[in-house]
Amino acid sequence: MSLLQQTINAIQPLDQKAMNEAQKRLDFLLKPQGSLGRLETIAKQMAGITGKVQNNPDKKAIMVMCNDNGITEESIASFPRNLSMLVADCMLRGIAGVSVLAKNAGADIRVVDLGLEFDPPTTGIINRKIRRVTSNFLKMPAMTREEAIMAIEIGIDETNKAIDAGYNLIATGEVGIGNTTTSSAMLHVFTGRSLEEVVGRGAGLTDEGLNHKREVIRKAVEMHKPNPSDPVDILAKVGGFDIAGMAGTFLACAARRVPVVMDGFISGAAAVLACRLCPEAKNYIFPSHGSAEPGTRVIMDYLDMEPIMYMNMRLGEGTGAALGFQIIDASMAMMNNMGTFADIGMG
Repeated sequence: MSLLQQTINAIQPLDQKAMNEAQKRLDFLLKPQGSLGRLETIAKQMAGITGKVQNNPDKKAIMVMCNDNGITEESIASFPRNLSMLVADCMLRGIAGVSVLAKNAGADIRVVDLGLEFDPPTTGIINRKIRRVTSNFLKMPAMTREEAIMAIEIGIDETNKAIDAGYNLIATGEVGIGNTTTSSAMLHVFTGRSLEEVVGRGAGLTDEGLNHKREVIRKAVEMHKPNPSDPVDILAKVGGFDIAGMAGTFLACAARRVPVVMDGFISGAAAVLACRLCPEAKNYIFPSHGSAEPGTRVIMDYLDMEPIMYMNMRLGEGTGAALGFQIIDASMAMMNNMGTFADIGMG
């Protein structure tokens, strides 16, 4: 049996007994019932994930999946492909946006190369390169079906390694010029929503560039006819290795009963892929923020989720997820340290 199928088979429903016990504690804390809103629902979901009412996810990691996309040959991005390598290098040097916000949240980043065209000069990247750059999906499928499954399984494998190393709260992040195009193409097929609804400006396209991006996706989907009922077919034809790797992270965390934080739009596309492969995986995901990319609303509607925050962010990398860690920390502090009515003689 493949690693992907083993992982999917291992994903179980949330622990309802633990969630019921968590709800009892939440209702007995020193506050009106439900008055801490989302902090309470986070704590209850966390109990369902781990099977424990009180949790302390004290070792956090952001799994950053890196890949270059051949579709950038069609001028759908504002920056050249070599910027992916430079961003990954800045992450390794600790000066990228996600590096700074992860450090502020007490988290580590693990940078995984699945398909960068150029290798960062700074050491420390996890080299799981499938090949340098996916194919231009306006000319041919982005990858073979075998490569698509391999990329998901690399995400599973690297996330399992992180969990084995003691990480108990994980998030998804990415690097890859052109990956709002791959994400939009996949989301368009998954949901059937219009290109106007799912395609945004990415790193800052003009109106003309945005229209061109939509047209490239329209032509590619018309050419390859990805099967809406086959998630791997969609990934292989119009996706990216980074999206596949993040989907693997979502699946691995669900299989290992470890909470996982979704970042923004591209991470959300990976969450859709993971949930199409195994719907139960959704219950292990915390959606950190509502990205400024318009397709994020489509993702949230499709997965029936609501972001924890709205920060008008669209950097990606895992930056929103790093902020999400801090909200989860606050929820755990509430659950673990807040007094109960019994403490004031009212129990």
